[in-house]
This record gives sequence, structure tokens and C-alpha cells, in this order.
Amino acid sequence: MNPPRFVPRLLTRLLLIWTLLLLPAAALAQQDADVRAAKSPPTTSSNKHYPSNRSPLKPSPFVKLPIGHVEPRGWLREMLVLEANGMTGRLSEVSKWCKRDGNAWSSGSGQGHSPWEEMPYWLKGYGDLGFVLRDERIMSETKKWVEGILGSQREDGWFAPRELLTREKGTPDLWPPMIALNVLQSWHEATGDERVIPFLANYFRWQLALRDENFLTGYWPKMRGGDNLESVYWLYNRTGDKSLLELADKLHRHTADWTSGVINQHGVNISQGFREPAEYWMRAGDEQFLKATYRDYDDVFARFGQMPGGMFVADENFREGFNDPRGGAETCSMVEMMHSAEMLTHITGDARWGDRCEDVAFNSLPAAMTPDMKALHYVTCPNQVRLDPADKTPAIENGGKMFSYSPYQDYRCCQHNVSHGWPYFAEECWLATSDNGLCLSLYAPSQVTAKVGAAGTEVKVSEETSYPFGEKVELAVATAKPVKFPLYLRIPGWCHSPALVVAGQPTVMMARGGWFVIDREWKDGDTVTLKLPMDLRLRIWEKNKNSASVDRGPLTYSLAIGEKWERCGGTDAWPEWQVLPTTAWNYGLLLDDPDLNKALVVKPKRWAQSPVNPLNRYDVELEAKAKKIRNWTVDAKNAVNPLQPGPIKSDQPAETVTLIPMGSARLRIASFPLIATGAKGNEWKK
Repeated sequence: MNPPRFVPRLLTRLLLIWTLLLLPAAALAQQDADVRAAKSPPTTSSNKHYPSNRSPLKPSPFVKLPIGHVEPRGWLREMLVLEANGMTGRLSEVSKWCKRDGNAWSSGSGQGHSPWEEMPYWLKGYGDLGFVLRDERIMSETKKWVEGILGSQREDGWFAPRELLTREKGTPDLWPPMIALNVLQSWHEATGDERVIPFLANYFRWQLALRDENFLTGYWPKMRGGDNLESVYWLYNRTGDKSLLELADKLHRHTADWTSGVINQHGVNISQGFREPAEYWMRAGDEQFLKATYRDYDDVFARFGQMPGGMFVADENFREGFNDPRGGAETCSMVEMMHSAEMLTHITGDARWGDRCEDVAFNSLPAAMTPDMKALHYVTCPNQVRLDPADKTPAIENGGKMFSYSPYQDYRCCQHNVSHGWPYFAEECWLATSDNGLCLSLYAPSQVTAKVGAAGTEVKVSEETSYPFGEKVELAVATAKPVKFPLYLRIPGWCHSPALVVAGQPTVMMARGGWFVIDREWKDGDTVTLKLPMDLRLRIWEKNKNSASVDRGPLTYSLAIGEKWERCGGTDAWPEWQVLPTTAWNYGLLLDDPDLNKALVVKPKRWAQSPVNPLNRYDVELEAKAKKIRNWTVDAKNAVNPLQPGPIKSDQPAETVTLIPMGSARLRIASFPLIATGAKGNEWKK
């Protein structure tokens, strides 16, 4: 006999009531939370509390918080302190372009020495370094430079060294002032100096009045006009002056046409220039501009970026036929690529740009400098087995010293421009959102203080994590009163099974890439735990001889090569170094099982004494089987020879080798040949 229909319904209701009675209070509160996955914040609204895009500019999904709102902690603060005590923080001791006495940028009259890009390149990162660390020495020195810049403005609006007015065959060179605009933007955000807004307004009126034939006439300003455009938007969003939109149109018309494709081979120009169409898309609204930025990025990386580390081969310029990972990227290109990715996160809301920024920051940038950050080299390559001062052409385009570490003018642009890499990264960890919430965009230990919700309630959110080495990110909210706002957390594209615990309650979400959004009423003491399991992955670079790279989480792993550091110049205070290998490097990976968890061994690393650089304190090494490749050697100039098409046969015995994070390896093989195993169907083609 079947029970009446209402009996199952009654039992279900009784079961639900019984379950609710047994649920703890935290779980009941969780019923009011909206936890979901999203591709981007809404673009139908704008943040009420921080300057963001005014109409008619397209609303920005994410908004940069003013400098000082994000406090770096843990390893990130250690990196910034190293930078402050290293080359960037003391560059006036070693760079003739950063000597303030008689400098054209500090004189107030625009007269003096060093009138071009070097000083503003350095100052734009140096000042931000002082602001994020609250370093009184650096902030005081920055103020002296800023006073010189502010004092240099003429009645017609022009500022900067007078020599620049006729530098480009009698027309103004607008490139160095573009960098100085970033300096002044940061200065205003950090100090509230009321002089900056009218100063920029006067300069932009001068630009708007400049005849077309004299506007962006030189090579560098034409390639990098997008930098000027960003500053125009910055001012427009604070003043609403419609003439600035006219200037935006003028800048786009005269900037090199990145909308039509990758129109320049210079690595730094590409790293800066490819973002310009997306910048202008915010003004024009035509999707062709946004698509052009993505297309340019994809084109360069398909042709010259078939290698790990987040960069492409342009060891000055990209060259057809030179895409092997023995080539690399300028340090300038790295920090500009990070900045482009940070800007494009704001513009598009696309979480992939955060992945791309971290790829460069964790795998390429650390190896560009010595662990104490007192010297750098011009070019960093995924496969780079000897860092000596000898010429490496034609493997590397530029002749002369490119690989050894130096704090001096051998690497003139990178020596100054490297300054903004880590300070900008710290500022971009947390963002405001279009729906008056907060976003954790780049993972690193930190604390954010910001206004959220409809009424602009101030909250603090602290982040504890050992990421990029550890899998767990722990957040704690501090607020004087309950406040409802959405919290966005980036889901890295490499993570297959992220997990959330909100206010003590686990939340199951199936998502890969994009953002977790936790929209709820937050109370003081609320916590969030995000776990990002770091599985082992193998990337096959089919367009680069079927070579392979091993990844774990955001880190790519490199062969551990013995390093011998030798002084090769400089002074005791500022030495130059070469790094020579003490162990074999010519290995191919022998992966005899398609399951990487069986082919590789994950081993905890225990440091007897931690190195000075926190990104060298990795806690996981990998062990792999490998075979030497007899005829893989260095060329006549001691640059590693190109990869051979794989899989490669080797008659050498199998050995166990250690792999370490690529960013911690100054000598490295991170793009490996694969050894043929002879096992049918097990050649790791894909």
C-alpha cells in the first residue's frame, strides 16, 4: 500500500526543520551570503568612493586604490625593504643621471644635466617605494625632486627640461614628461598636494593647443602615447573637464597604430604599447579596440613567447628565427608587462591579466636582479647557463655586456625603470570594485584599508599567506559596524579545484578562472579561507621544438644548477658579479609515466639558513628523472645552444635531478627537451 502523497512532503519539511535547529549560528548567517563565480564585476555602475571612470568613458570594473591604502606585509614587505636598501633605494649613489645637484629635473628652471628619461624612470618607482613603505628618507628625497618638477612649469603650461622642447628635430619630445606625469599622479594620491591638479590641467591645455605636426613626433613618444592617455583619463576622472576627452582623441590619432597589429619589434614598446587600444576603447566604445589589445598580445606570444616566465624573446627587438628560450627579455620589458597587466585588469575585469602579472613577477623578475637587489642584468632568459660579461651576439641581439649583474650604467634604461615593478605590484594587490566592494587581485601578505558599501564604511581586511609557495590564503575582516559589500577573489587559471571557507562554513564552488564573489553583510572578525591546490602541470611548447616546462601553482620550475659567484668589477659597496655553472646543465627530462605525480617527486625544502631574498626561500623542490644530451652545449660565446627538436634520444644513463622555482634560479634551464622513452604513445606530445 502506497503512503498518501503528503507524507513524503511532510517528512521533508520535518527533516529541514530538524536540520536548521541543529545548524550553528554561523551556518545560519551563511544562508544570507551570496557566494558565486563571476567573469567580472558589473559595468553598469561606478565606484562611489574612489575616482573611477566618468561618463562617457566606459565604467571600470576595478579601480585602483590611492597609494597608502594597501600595506605590504610578510615576504612582500621584505622585497620592498630589500629594494629600498638596494640599487633602487640608493641609485643616486651610482647613477650620474640621478645626481640632484644641477639636474634639469630638479633645478626649477628646466636647465641642467640629465634631461631625458632616466631620472623620471627611477623616480616613478622610487617615490612609490617610499609611499608604500612609509619610508621617511625616500619620501623626503622624493619631495625635493617633485618640487623641482612643479617649479619648472612655464606660463603656457609646458614643464620639464627645456632641452626637450626642441629635441625632436625642432619639435617637443613628449616621452620623458609622460613618465613624470606618473610621478605627479602618485605624489597627489599619497599626499593630496593641491598643486598637482591645476599643474596637469595647464600642461594638457598646452598639449591640446600644440599643432598636429608638432605632436608626438618622435619615435618613443609615438610608440608610447598610451602612457600619456592614461594620465589624461586620471585627470578627467577627477575634474570632468570635457576638453580632456578631445586630448584623448588627439593622443590616439597620433600614437602608433597598435590597433592594426604589432607594429614595432622593440620589446619595451610592445610591453607598453599593446595596451593602448584597450585604453582608447574606454573612450571610443568600439569593441575593435579592445579586441586589438588581446590580438596583439596573442600574436607576440604565439610567435616569440613559446617559453615559460610570462615574457617573449625580444632581447632588444624580436627577430624572425630567434624565438628559442636562450633568448629573453629586458628587465624594462618585464616591469612594463606587469604594469600593462595591472592596468588591463582595471579596464577589462579579466582575471587572466592577474595570472599574467604573477607569471612575470614570480618567475622572471626575481632572477633579473641579484638576491640583495643591488645589481641587475639587461636580459633574463628561461635557458641561461652562464652569466658573464662577454658579448653574446648573435644569440642576443645587443653586443657587449648583457648577462652579468651590475648596478651601473651598462644597463641604462633598466637600471632606472626597474624601480616600479614591486611597488606597483604592492599597490595593485587590492582594488576597489564598480559595485563598491573590494577585490583581492594579486596574492601576497598585506592589509587593505578602504571604504565599501553604499555608505562608504571603512573596513580593514588582512591577508596572511605564503603564496606563491603555499596554497592557503587567509583573510580577516575588521569593521566598526556590520557592512554589506561584495568581496572578489581571483581564481587563477591554473587552479582546477579552488575551495572557500566563509565565516567558518565551507562553500563548494566549481570554477576555473574568473573571480569568486562573496556578497554578504560582513561583521568584525569574519574570516575567509581560500585554498588554491597547486597541482603539477606540464606545458608542451609545440612551436618551440616540443620542449616542456614543469609548473606547480603559479611557479615554473627550473633545473637546479650549481652557481659560482665571482666579482668582476665595481666597488666593495656596489660590486659587479658574474655567475658560472659548477654542475652539468645539459639535461632533458625523462618522464616515463604520463601521471606527473608519479613521474616527479615533490620534496619539502628545509633551509638551514634562509637566503636574504624571500622569493628564494621556496619550501618545495621537485625531483625528476633526466638524461644528459651529449651534443647540447654552449656556442662559441658561451651562450646555451638552441633546443633540438624533441623527443630526443639519449644513450646516457638516467639520473635524478632537482628542480627549483625558476625565479630563484639565476642559472637556469626552464624549457626542457624531452627524452624519448620508447614507450608507445608516451612522448608527451600534448
